[in-house]
Amino acid sequence: MNSGESKGTVAGLIQLARPRQWVKNVFVFAPLIFAREFTNPASIKLSLLAFVLFCVASSACYIVNDLHDVERDRRHPTKRLSRPLAAGRVSRSAALSLLGVILAGLVLAAVFQPYVMAVIAGYLALNIAYTFVLKHQPVLDIFSIAIGFVLRIWAGAVVIDVPLSGWMQITTLCLALYLAAVKRRQELLGSGSDGREVLEKYSPALIERYAEMSATGALIFYSLFVMSANQKLTATIPLVIFGLFRYWYVVERLGGGESPTDALLSDLPLLATAVAWIAVCGIVLYS
Repeated sequence: MNSGESKGTVAGLIQLARPRQWVKNVFVFAPLIFAREFTNPASIKLSLLAFVLFCVASSACYIVNDLHDVERDRRHPTKRLSRPLAAGRVSRSAALSLLGVILAGLVLAAVFQPYVMAVIAGYLALNIAYTFVLKHQPVLDIFSIAIGFVLRIWAGAVVIDVPLSGWMQITTLCLALYLAAVKRRQELLGSGSDGREVLEKYSPALIERYAEMSATGALIFYSLFVMSANQKLTATIPLVIFGLFRYWYVVERLGGGESPTDALLSDLPLLATAVAWIAVCGIVLYS
């Protein structure tokens, strides 16, 4: 293999790991923030470790998914170009080698962080079930994605040894259901059922009702959560409302939503809202 091919393979392997999607793992830091542990250097280090471990685990899940779906991805209008395996930029053997290295690293991490790795093991099992079975089952596919986010905040609580608020769990579940429903809506409108078999069992109107119900639930449960945790955090509720409104605008008018990460990173008002929410939470909880 010449140097050009080697560089291409390395770039493809990096893309295969989907580092852009790692932003989803910031949910790990929610317990650190709301338990007021963000001034504790030891807790910060442990939360960062949990974040890194979740990034590695999520990359393993993406590789398994791409290996399983490579033939379908080659028939997809965009995935055939964006997915390294489908586009032929990475060989199957190279992907399997990277997967082996990642799994070996996670096994080693279990020796030092068994409790966090137990949660991550549940996340891996859920995603394997999703890749092979659950993503073909209507409603279960959306809930599988959402539960993955709940496991992220659970890991964040376990690693710093703080109790996990039930309000935080149900808020996270509803928010993730909203994002997953919107993602399915955009996939259905963009490529019909060609991209996913399960989309044949949905309609745009049905998924929109799921999204509206989930967004309403997220707002209600978040409001109850912050009022029970700290009355001053009610100042963040308008930011959450604006964020939900802006995200739906990005989806409806700007064609985003098929990738929530891309929608967040590409829309300045939405990104600024997220940053403002973090800043207000930090100021209120620190004071």
